[in-house]
Amino acid sequence: MEKLVELRGIVKRFPGVVANDRVDFELRRGEVHALLGENGAGKTTLMNILYGLYKPDEGEIYVRGKRVELRSPRDAISLGIGMVHQNFRLVESHTVLENIILGLREDGLRIDFEKHRRRIIELSERYGWKIDPMARIWQLSAGEKQQVELLKILYRGAEILILDEPTSVLTVQETRRLFEALRRMAREGKGIIFITHKLNEVMEVSDRVTVMRRGRVVITKETRETTKAELANYMIGRPIVFGQKKASAQLGAVVLKVIDLKVLGDRGYPAVNGVSLEVRRGEILGIAGVSGNGQVELAEAIAGLRKPLAGRILLNGVDATGMDAGKMIELGVAYIPPEGNKLGIVPGFRVVDNLFLKAYRYPPYSNKLLLNWGKMLEKARELIEEFGIVTPSALSRASSLSGGNIQRLILARELSGIIGGIPRLIVAAYPTKGLDIGATEFVHDLLLRYKEMGSGIIFISEDLEELLLLSDRIAVMSGGRIRGVLAREEADAEKIGLLMSEAVVQAG
Repeated sequence: MEKLVELRGIVKRFPGVVANDRVDFELRRGEVHALLGENGAGKTTLMNILYGLYKPDEGEIYVRGKRVELRSPRDAISLGIGMVHQNFRLVESHTVLENIILGLREDGLRIDFEKHRRRIIELSERYGWKIDPMARIWQLSAGEKQQVELLKILYRGAEILILDEPTSVLTVQETRRLFEALRRMAREGKGIIFITHKLNEVMEVSDRVTVMRRGRVVITKETRETTKAELANYMIGRPIVFGQKKASAQLGAVVLKVIDLKVLGDRGYPAVNGVSLEVRRGEILGIAGVSGNGQVELAEAIAGLRKPLAGRILLNGVDATGMDAGKMIELGVAYIPPEGNKLGIVPGFRVVDNLFLKAYRYPPYSNKLLLNWGKMLEKARELIEEFGIVTPSALSRASSLSGGNIQRLILARELSGIIGGIPRLIVAAYPTKGLDIGATEFVHDLLLRYKEMGSGIIFISEDLEELLLLSDRIAVMSGGRIRGVLAREEADAEKIGLLMSEAVVQAG
């Protein structure tokens, strides 16, 4: 089978790290090739080299058997290489058509918009998509925006496609449609590189899989000749146990009761519009939904970071409506924010400072006049060891930590019981987003441990697999409302996905 791409001995160094260490990789015509690895394994760096965003320090690149030098993405595009990045690069105020033809030179000074409109419709229908070329990007769902990104590179004749974590914003149904389109593209003779950390997706859509760890290729295998367990072992260097982790719920008293809650979003419009729910001790309530449908605003209101417009929040029977974050902390609420590296830490502060952002004012770490740095450093070292935070020292800057270790730092601060014992309520907003399989397993196990100790937990995620794995009940949010609540025994990805599909309409 023809090799569309061959990378030989690729080396890429950044200050203090070798991102790619003599990497060999090949892509054949007509295959979907999964590129698998933990965060920091070097897979995105390798593909950025193939797309011309980075120049390798050593090594050779061959496209269709010919050695090439890629100085920019323009060089890659001219060779039929296209890349869909994890964060879409579309002009939101422009139409689909305008985004797709942006930068094309085939028309000269006069653009034949009708010709392009017909070609876009034809190309879209070829892969089972229904995209209106005249729709504005901001009007589209996440799945439709991704289709536009694919149409952009297909329209330019790309036959080597690189997709970086393409399902991270998709519903189950959208993921299925994407995989069907990718299989058709492969049958047409295109080669597709599929960067992911989701093992189920590797097994479902790929023909071959390459696993990277610490900048090196560990193994390349035919997908049909491997298993999820084997791939996980290659990824992190130890076995991962798959299957049901969830312990049976030992439900206690109601720890949180939300009644007809209404909350404004940042743009001044209702983001949470009449939500009612309750969480009991020893229970994980999962909240599913496409991002941007009120989940974060709900979490912030419960954590005291956003004032409700109407409704009530009861914590252990106490009316906590409108209380600030400090009061909520004292009532036993722990909050794990989304995008922890942006919202969960102060990057310029040291690890010890970040661990005590909430507890510094309480004894024995303070007498309300002076801080007891000895006690704080002693406790910080205990937490670094207990939560497995990889850092040279408690005095290192938090900005020097990897994404997974930043999340461990946040978890240590929020869950360690520095203030008044274990949390009564844990609000975890996308706590595993962007984490690799090892870090994700750590977060899952930690939440289950606190559930068994009696904490009530709200677990917000877009990953249906982990919601089904951990939750006792699953509520689906769209348009700021709860569209349905399913007991774990009756929930499945199809039912949740159908409820989530309402969110796609609302979000678009």
